[in-house]
Amino acid sequence: MVSFVGAGPGAEDLITVRGYRLLQNADVVIYAGSLVNDELLTSCKKDCEIYNSAYMTLEQVLNVIVKAEDCGKKIVRLHTGDPCLYGAIREQIDALVRLGIEYEVVPGVSSFCGAAAALGLEYTLPDVSQSVIITRMEGRTPVPSKESIESFASHDSTMVIFLSAGMLSKLQEKLIAGGYAPDTPAAIVYKASWKDEKKILCNVKTLAESACKNGISKTALIIVGKSVAQCYSGSDSIYSRSKLYDPSFTTEFRKGQPCT
Repeated sequence: MVSFVGAGPGAEDLITVRGYRLLQNADVVIYAGSLVNDELLTSCKKDCEIYNSAYMTLEQVLNVIVKAEDCGKKIVRLHTGDPCLYGAIREQIDALVRLGIEYEVVPGVSSFCGAAAALGLEYTLPDVSQSVIITRMEGRTPVPSKESIESFASHDSTMVIFLSAGMLSKLQEKLIAGGYAPDTPAAIVYKASWKDEKKILCNVKTLAESACKNGISKTALIIVGKSVAQCYSGSDSIYSRSKLYDPSFTTEFRKGQPCT
């Protein structure tokens, strides 16, 4: 059995209880060393075999898994955040299926959730934004033609952009070309939930400048959209109160009362 475990956004205590228990009992751990907090590995058994996949190819990862499986060992493949986002797990799962090796996926707290927590931000703010687009810039790895930054920017909704902190000059150009106003609120969150976390509020036209001033060129999420305005003081004027907790609103669990 191979357990794909989401390590969470960074802080070692943000892994799920299930993921933590699997890590404690693992005989072999293959972790994404470029992004996973290695303090998580202190919970492993003393005789646990630990491999850093940052230095490995898919074939090398599979080779370790096959050898461990043949010995009946418990295997944890530890991915950053939640494995379903930019985790490259599908190619591993398909290989395991071909090899007849069972697997499970244990979800984790994504860094886009960690970034929102760092900012005190609600992505789905009434009358401001009810949709979140999670995407990345095209780099050495292409994106589908219909999923360009410009295309998504035309929706004017909240956008969370992964794997793009080193391309912010180009990113801000594409965001503006797609339809965001240059003064649209934006935020850069570096290593959300880590001890050296940084959070910078800016706007679309100053993304590159703000990152440069703060020495950020990687391991950061970019959040763009009107919802980011709530991170400034006096933001309670930009949104409407939720209906769910409005005393005059009837729900399945309580009857609304007329306002007096």
